Amino acid sequence: MLVATNLSVEVGGRPTLADASFSVRAGDKVGLVGRNGAGKTSLLRVLSGELAPAGGKVETVGAVGFLTQDPRRLATEVQASGLAHVLSGRGLDEAAVRLERLRAAMEADPSERAVHRYSRAEERFAAAGGYSGEAQVRQLVAGLGLADDRLDLPVGVLSGGERRRLELARILFAGSDVLLLDEPTNHLDSDAKAWLVSFLRSYRGALLVVSHDIKLLDESITRVLHLDEGVLVEYKGTYTQYIDARARDEARQAKVAEHQAAEIRRLSTLAASMRHQTAKRARVAKTLDKRVARLQTGAVQGPSHRERRYRISFPPPPHCGRVVLEADALAKAYNGPPVFEDVTFAVERGQRLLVMGLNGAGKTSLLRLLAGLSEPSAGAWRAGVGVSIGYYAQEHEGIIAGRTVVDHLREQSSAPEAELRGLLGMFGLVGDKAFQDASTLSGGEKTKLALAQLVAGRHNCLLLDEPTNNLDPPSRQGIGRALSEWPGAMVVVSHDSGFVSELAPDRVLLMPDGEEDAWSDDFLDLVSMA
Repeated sequence: MLVATNLSVEVGGRPTLADASFSVRAGDKVGLVGRNGAGKTSLLRVLSGELAPAGGKVETVGAVGFLTQDPRRLATEVQASGLAHVLSGRGLDEAAVRLERLRAAMEADPSERAVHRYSRAEERFAAAGGYSGEAQVRQLVAGLGLADDRLDLPVGVLSGGERRRLELARILFAGSDVLLLDEPTNHLDSDAKAWLVSFLRSYRGALLVVSHDIKLLDESITRVLHLDEGVLVEYKGTYTQYIDARARDEARQAKVAEHQAAEIRRLSTLAASMRHQTAKRARVAKTLDKRVARLQTGAVQGPSHRERRYRISFPPPPHCGRVVLEADALAKAYNGPPVFEDVTFAVERGQRLLVMGLNGAGKTSLLRLLAGLSEPSAGAWRAGVGVSIGYYAQEHEGIIAGRTVVDHLREQSSAPEAELRGLLGMFGLVGDKAFQDASTLSGGEKTKLALAQLVAGRHNCLLLDEPTNNLDPPSRQGIGRALSEWPGAMVVVSHDSGFVSELAPDRVLLMPDGEEDAWSDDFLDLVSMA
């Protein structure tokens, strides 16, 4: 159970929630929704205890499992194998090490005391599910679409999508009483999404989930908390029912606001016409002024932040040679068998190459090679004449804590600040957001900033690794439209079939085998599965 009382949240000194009280009890399945930047991720971080609230308090009963959007820290913080990391959700990794240590001690000294200590530890290990734990973990990760052999690898060598699946598996394996999930379907294929929806539907604890996956929200939740402008409003029912109810509320709110505005105009006009007439009429005018002031103080505001149509445009790419990228027999390995090998392809000016494959097939590794961030284990690649490469990393590696949003654009362009802020505004990063620490942005806002960096860099070849993750629907549509209209070369990894359809790739590269084929709509069914 989770109970928030008079809770206030601030991000980078900006209030995102004010004096809100709500609860999520066992059996409750709640969706937290709102536009990018409304403060959903920050609220989850406060509820998990990762951030301190600006006011109020949060009380939880039982264990809390929190899935963050960012899998990067797993690569540096966790040195164990994937299996050990998932087992750590119940402390079974340490329990197994302790049991083995006691067993060795018992063999070295088979005294009654040593045997007793080992027996007690083994009983506790068995009661905690230690002997069946590995089988449960492998069944769990199979449901989430992670290949069984990836569990035996160190966490640090896994791809971002694999690390995120692994962390989700650890949280689900832990059997937490409260689940806080931030975009849990990112990087999941269609089968894994269906498995997760089924799991959450039958989950008996308290669930609070942030997601732009409408299927998950419609099939797994029974209540919605809508966050906007620091206000949390509750709606009962599925996401689709919330959309209908919210539309009715906004329509009523707009009518009330319009009626109040008309009444304020009428009374103000009447007061102005009487103000300089007789003393009696002047007194009536003052009375009318007071009524206007009271109406203005209690006036209902019209709906704010309606879903906007983003007008995003990428500048025409600088001219370059006919061949933009050329790869010859590329291979990549991480202290073990190659992730992929003998991958050969070429991208010509204006072409769009979609890279497809299961998680762990080397899609991100390939893009990192082409971006110059790692070296191939074998083979070579080259950029063509006049080619400028821009790389969008799915884990937002180019966004540095301690630097402001506008400073990130200054690193890409020498344009005046007004022009850079105009570019940020095109992506919805407006006002004081330009001077906010970029690390405090929401996942969707980080995506927008990373894409704005590409625009500022004036590249003619873009490497895009899941560019629509974390975006709300209007942002996804606006960015998808802008990229589909841009005439430069692109190498793209995406599980978003709608985005891929709009992008209309020319060719497909199937990983890890490196087979290349002409694009056909038949591949669309595989996009969300790959």
